[in-house]
Formats: sequence, C-alpha cells, structure tokens
Amino acid sequence: MIAITNLEKYKNCFIEAFALSEADVESLKYQGIQEWDSVGHMALMALLEDNFEIMLDTDDIIDFASFEKGVEILLKYEVVIR
Repeated sequence: MIAITNLEKYKNCFIEAFALSEADVESLKYQGIQEWDSVGHMALMALLEDNFEIMLDTDDIIDFASFEKGVEILLKYEVVIR
C-alpha cells in the first residue's frame, strides 16, 4: 500500500471540488476560475476538513483565498503540506 502525501491529498481536494487537472491547481486563487465561487469555496472547505480531519475556523475559511494561502492556513492545524 502506497501512502498518499499531504500535498497529494491537498491537491486532490481542489481537483475534486473544481473538476480540474492537477496542472491547474497550484496557481489557483479564489474567484480565479468560475468554479471557485462561494458555493465551490464551501465545497472545498468541507473536503479539506474531511480529508485532514480538522475543523476550520471561520476566519480561516474567509482568509483561504488561494492554493498557497491554504498551505499557510493548514499549518495552523498542524497539517504540513510538502
């Protein structure tokens, strides 16, 4: 059995929420694509919470404005993305 890294899990949340290819994920910003609207944002947050077994604070959900910012936010929950 091959262990999936946190980076792979993180990318997969974006891929699942927005139906994207992996190549498009790392440069994403909120409302940068049509799918990342408020509804898509909440779907992404739910996927992140489920996959990493965390409960995101409201301020962190609001501040989660890009793929890169999400990496910083998840560090607060002891989720290291590499």
